[in-house]
Amino acid sequence: MNNNYFHSYLHKQMPVMMILSLVPGFAYVFLSWMHGIPLRAVGWYGVIVVTSIWGSRVYKEYRDDELSGPRLEAWYQRLSLFYYITFFLWLVIFVLFIFEKQYNLHYIAIFTEIGAAVVASTLLVPDKKLFIPSIIMLMLPLVIYFLFLDEWYGYVLSAFSATLTWVLIYSANSSHKLLMQTNFQANHDFLTGLKNRHYFINYLQKLMLTLHEYKTYSFLLLIDLDHFKTINDSLGHEVGDSLLQKVADRIQDNLFDGALLARLGGDEFVIAGPEYTTKDEPAEVAERLANRILLSLKDSYVVDLQHLYISASIGVSLVVDQANDANRLIKEADIAMYEAKANGRNGVLIFDEDMAQRVELKLEIERMLHFSLDMNEIYLLYQPQVNKNNHLVGVEVLVRWKNERLGDIFPDVFIPIAEHTGFIIELGRYIMENAFRTLSVWEQQGVNINQFSINVSIRQFFYHDFVDDVRLLCEEYLSPKMREKIVFEVTESIVAADVDKVIGLMEQIKALGIRLSMDDFGTGYSSLSYLKLLPVDEIKIDRSFVSEINSTASDRVMVGSILNLAREFNLSVVAEGVETAEQFEFLKECNCDVFQGFYFSKPLTESELVDYIS
Repeated sequence: MNNNYFHSYLHKQMPVMMILSLVPGFAYVFLSWMHGIPLRAVGWYGVIVVTSIWGSRVYKEYRDDELSGPRLEAWYQRLSLFYYITFFLWLVIFVLFIFEKQYNLHYIAIFTEIGAAVVASTLLVPDKKLFIPSIIMLMLPLVIYFLFLDEWYGYVLSAFSATLTWVLIYSANSSHKLLMQTNFQANHDFLTGLKNRHYFINYLQKLMLTLHEYKTYSFLLLIDLDHFKTINDSLGHEVGDSLLQKVADRIQDNLFDGALLARLGGDEFVIAGPEYTTKDEPAEVAERLANRILLSLKDSYVVDLQHLYISASIGVSLVVDQANDANRLIKEADIAMYEAKANGRNGVLIFDEDMAQRVELKLEIERMLHFSLDMNEIYLLYQPQVNKNNHLVGVEVLVRWKNERLGDIFPDVFIPIAEHTGFIIELGRYIMENAFRTLSVWEQQGVNINQFSINVSIRQFFYHDFVDDVRLLCEEYLSPKMREKIVFEVTESIVAADVDKVIGLMEQIKALGIRLSMDDFGTGYSSLSYLKLLPVDEIKIDRSFVSEINSTASDRVMVGSILNLAREFNLSVVAEGVETAEQFEFLKECNCDVFQGFYFSKPLTESELVDYIS
């Protein structure tokens, strides 16, 4: 019996057992003293007192969150011994007084023997190894005693005692089964039958204590299915549940002795490894097991006559530094699992200190990012855009962040964090407002540019107040003529959302006089149907294609195809990331409209751009 709940239950009954021994036991001493036979009762009571004192020490030793597996098992053995000794002592007092008929003390002995059996059937319900031997030990002498009275009523009482013994065992056993069923439901996942989060956390804490105490090592695998939500949303939860059951079976089939599998919830599973005596062994076994599980999970599943395919990302945390914090171990595996997802999914990553530092830095960036606007740390740069004659036609607004503590943080680092946290809404509005204000100032200064490109994130684009914010900012800073110079750049991934909703929002933006550009074209969701449907005015060739123009024929073909496609749809084309004369010449030959990159200019401050133009 290695369940924390049952250990705790039996632990709580110890004071009750001591009171039920000491108080009635003292009554035996008093009654025996009244009838001039105190010696045997006093001696017996002395043993009861000593047993209770020892039991109180055993009681105080119990610390559920501090005892390792072996130490908890040793404590349980002492607990069992305490109960066995206590009920045996009640058998002894029965034997000592059952023949004291002169003062009718034998009736008291019989009553207390039955009472002790009832106590055993009540207090020891969680553990059959305790209540069955105890009840039999207490009731069998009664059966024998009545049998040897050699009277007809003795035979009847003997039969009644045997029946009562059966009733007590049956009742205790029924309660035990109900407790076990309730405990099973509390500690197992209903869908898969695996251990659940509650059980696993307790198990892992005990395992960690054992590893810490015995200087041994282990590992933890956190398994998260890739794109499982898509299956649930598209095929229904019944199909999803059936798939989870099959996944659980496959993972279980790959386990070895000593490893425990549990379902944390949703599509997350976790495995705790056994103990190892060397530091290197857990990493080797964990990686081997993880790869075997990944390979097994990738085979097709047949659910309701449908063939389904799914992969998983696995994070591994190693217990090699004698730590005893189960929550930290799970957190490490979780971090490694999300890193595996970020690296393309369907992979295994083992948590290490470098990963911990990256996560810590990410959290620090996330924390400080929320204060960046208040601290005036966010600023804008403007990268020139030129035509084929190398004349300035526009600029792209680029956001930068310089933190006093962290230094310069690049947009590819803090923008994803801003999107994840929702800060991108506030940041995006700040960028728009400052960009609009700058364009208005330039117009007043006579700085002439044809287009003013501003990046808009997907989350910002779908924010419910986005169009209203744009409208208010336009009214505050821009004339209708100036609005025609604004170009909102959105990435191709925007079409992964509801296309009708995207078109509706785009039409509202264009109604304000603002143009739209498809950024990073050719890298994601682009298709002819989307270009035909979406009301964009411009496409922007991703820098990854431009950078390989000189060395890769396929990229030259791709760029040429994009330019031909743009002409078919009457779209302007901007090539970004132009860094060499060769790239510039090739793009000019392909009739590209606008060029942007370090070959022409790095991103400039507001004053530097004015100097650049003049």
